[in-house]
Amino acid sequence: MRVIISFLLLLSVSACSNNPPQHESTSSNEARYLTVLHTNDNHGRFWHNEKGEYGMAARKTLIDQLRNDAQKQGHAVLLLSGGDINTGIPESDLQFAEPDFKGMSLIGYDAMALGNHEFDNPLSVLKKQQQWANFPLLSANIFDKKTGENAFQPYKVFDKQGLKIAVIGLTTTDTAKIGNPQYIGGLEFKEPIDVTNTLVNKINQQYQPDITIAVTHMGHYVDAAFGINAPGDVTLARSLPKNTLDMIIGGHSQEPICMADKNINDDNFGPGKACKPDQQNGTWIMQAHEWGKYVGKAEFKLQNGQLTLIDYKLLPVNLYIEQPQADGTTKPVLAAKYITPNPELKSFLANYQAKGAKQIEGKIGFVDAKLEGDRNKVRYQQTNLARVIIAAQMSTVGADFGIISGGGIRDSIAAGEVSYKDILKVHPFKNRITYMDWQGQDLWDYLDVVTSFPPDAGAYMQYHKMRFKRENGKLVSVLINGQPLDLSATYRMSINSYNASGGDGYPTLTDRQGFVSTDETDAQALKRFFTENSPISAAAFAPK
Repeated sequence: MRVIISFLLLLSVSACSNNPPQHESTSSNEARYLTVLHTNDNHGRFWHNEKGEYGMAARKTLIDQLRNDAQKQGHAVLLLSGGDINTGIPESDLQFAEPDFKGMSLIGYDAMALGNHEFDNPLSVLKKQQQWANFPLLSANIFDKKTGENAFQPYKVFDKQGLKIAVIGLTTTDTAKIGNPQYIGGLEFKEPIDVTNTLVNKINQQYQPDITIAVTHMGHYVDAAFGINAPGDVTLARSLPKNTLDMIIGGHSQEPICMADKNINDDNFGPGKACKPDQQNGTWIMQAHEWGKYVGKAEFKLQNGQLTLIDYKLLPVNLYIEQPQADGTTKPVLAAKYITPNPELKSFLANYQAKGAKQIEGKIGFVDAKLEGDRNKVRYQQTNLARVIIAAQMSTVGADFGIISGGGIRDSIAAGEVSYKDILKVHPFKNRITYMDWQGQDLWDYLDVVTSFPPDAGAYMQYHKMRFKRENGKLVSVLINGQPLDLSATYRMSINSYNASGGDGYPTLTDRQGFVSTDETDAQALKRFFTENSPISAAAFAPK
């Protein structure tokens, strides 16, 4: 079926090339062309949302059209993903992302980077996912601690219409901190800069590629301001010799990389607006937001040893925007012409959607207002949903107070009836409820560490039934249930197994006296709390 795209609304930037890299291996002066298509951070969104936005079936229609158009123009075409296929939607999570990986295979992906969320399950699941995918899952900087060898395929060299293209996979070293310690204990996440420099030299000697690409899951931080996160794509590009990489196709920070000027984000970007990718040290850096909301399309020309970006677009996949009306209200309208989902892929995925939905149907409670779990809130400030979650975990183990890292809260809960699906969207990781019985002085020392984690990080601490104060970088006061912490008293703290095992950089508790793990998961505890306490008043859990 032919899909008509409204090019007036598509995101375009043309003829944008600065400091073009040199390519000595180009065999002739004749111009050759490459179109790179890319997505990232799928997070279980194989199916469209309730508004019909994104979804793999519509993505396939768009990609098929883009690929066909490019090939008719004589372009080589490469389709890449910046990783994090796993974790986010229960219908996918309960099936270990089988529909997502098989859907990507049917769309025709060439390669992807391993993201940190590929390690949310045991490595046996990841091995199965590689079998479902007919494309390689790449990471050059993850090594087996026992053997010292690459744990996964580090790169692949493609021959596309006579163009030799090297694609290197890289994964954020934060995975060692934010990944599940039970699953990644045998893996070493090495710094990508040295690994890339060494590997590119090896690939150049062995293959003499025309173009070298890093497909990464490291994050884009404007002007390399990565804070407490591991360094991302900008740092990588700046730290390598100029033009080592022609481009970085990224993920992890879940943003559209659209620049207003050098090292300045385009904060006005939205569906239907122009997008210019970042460029650092001769390397283009691109990312297509998240969930398959966009397909990135970059067109390059290689001639006389120079690679030039001639056009870039972020193409929205059935996204809606709010259009102002004459009466001052707004109306949701499509940002571009509707993309009809590919019928064969839609039918294939519908079976998985139905199977997943059957496992999570049914209402389990009610809340009178939104419980806030959005990423841009739970990593920055205390929220009512965090307190509901902690209250549920405290009730499971009879704790005096509780904590969790904000990054473990994956979604909000809307006002109204609450389903088990809503619970699983908040808690997709199957972490167990644990507790620690503390002596007061040891608790003070522990809190001195975890209260220091700043906002804008997954480690940011959410807490309930406690308060604290820090001055000049030190903990100066703690209240537990309104009373000052007694250094000689005993306190019980609830915490999930992820943080207790050292996840998000929290001190490890699992080997300490006083630590106990239960068999109840965070999702089970929250489900029970809603069942036993509904209707829940959101205001009762508002941070004070």
